[in-house]
Amino acid sequence: MSLAEARLPREKAEKTDWYKLDLSAIVYPTLQRRDFSSVYRLSVVLKEEVDPQVLQKALDMTLPRFPTYKAAIRKGLFWRYLEPNNRPGPFVQEDVKNPCQPMYFKANNRYLVRVYYFGKRIALEAHHSLGDGTGGMCVLQTLTATYLRLLGHDEIANGGFVLDIHEEPDKEELEDAYMRYANAKVCPPRLGEKAYRVRGTKEPFYTLNIVDGILSVSEVMAVAKRYNATITEYLNAVLLHALLRKQEEDRPVRQRPVKIAMPVNLRRFFPTITLRNFITMIYPGVDPRLGEYTFEEIVTQVHNYMRYYINEKLLRGDITTNAATQRNPFIRVVPLFLKDFAVRTFYTKIQDKNSSAGLTNMGALKVPEGMKPYIERFDIYMGQPYSTRTNCAIISFEDILTINFASSIVETDVERYFFRKLVKDGIHVKIESNRI
Repeated sequence: MSLAEARLPREKAEKTDWYKLDLSAIVYPTLQRRDFSSVYRLSVVLKEEVDPQVLQKALDMTLPRFPTYKAAIRKGLFWRYLEPNNRPGPFVQEDVKNPCQPMYFKANNRYLVRVYYFGKRIALEAHHSLGDGTGGMCVLQTLTATYLRLLGHDEIANGGFVLDIHEEPDKEELEDAYMRYANAKVCPPRLGEKAYRVRGTKEPFYTLNIVDGILSVSEVMAVAKRYNATITEYLNAVLLHALLRKQEEDRPVRQRPVKIAMPVNLRRFFPTITLRNFITMIYPGVDPRLGEYTFEEIVTQVHNYMRYYINEKLLRGDITTNAATQRNPFIRVVPLFLKDFAVRTFYTKIQDKNSSAGLTNMGALKVPEGMKPYIERFDIYMGQPYSTRTNCAIISFEDILTINFASSIVETDVERYFFRKLVKDGIHVKIESNRI
């Protein structure tokens, strides 16, 4: 069930002085470094130039509707939390060449969102502690609808990702849905082997390399059907194929499995309209040590993996395992600095090494009918990778599908192999980049 489908009249949220971080959000501040923050980016390309003054007015009107985005992060003795932020801002800015730069908790009047404009584009960047891409898309689409209405397009109605800015937030929008559904009777173990890691030349600090592919949804769907796969399965297979090529090119002493870290939107399986984080990770992959894979075999492997792992039972078990540590009474009273050390060590030594690349597919976006004539396309970026690899994000609107790669290494071999395979399969690809 999607967030839009689940949105029914519910109990309004009570005013509060603070918000507990959700189960996923607890991890993201722990990984904060001078040169890294867990920041993602969503953008919409309109059909007319953006007026920054009108956009600022729209932002001022929109953000109070989202109390967990109009917030600052604070540190307590045992946990971090969000508190309402009534400082001036955030202020719209002209877009930058290298997006998704680190967000420091005390900078920008403590706001963890940025809004940029350039030409016809409006971009929202948000720290993952506030919410996932679904919550961010609600903010972006509601902001865009408010902006267009201020320009005189009063025919735009609320609905789907466009919320009523004059309405009080629903209590369920602010919930930690993980804790409501983490109720399996067993905590399945996490078994994972270290995956192949892309080798590359690290770019200087504040450099993020963007490579975008713009495609036709109908063309990609037709090719995916030839392989008896969905678009997500097909594009996962193309990325695995590119990573296998890259590992062969590297000629490592020892081959390793090639795996993709892919977030699953849990709202599809557990009814909630939360705007906080509500995702879990799965890891489709292939192991070249077992033999050489044809592309058709990779597609079959991904298809069967998805069918097995993406279901309510296994996903419930996964989030129950995630919630077990937070519910442990001993861990709850461990000081925050010790929790940070343990989480950071686990992530860097185990979790981050469990995948070769990241891929997310936000799927086909819908907007209210009145907004359609003013929108060209959407883009999504997973942001700067924690380590030397590339992240891939996919989103579509009408017949335009965009594939957005983001990396902090000089080499673009994976991206090149990826798009070459699409072209070889008969898909027309337009490439855009922030690189020279």
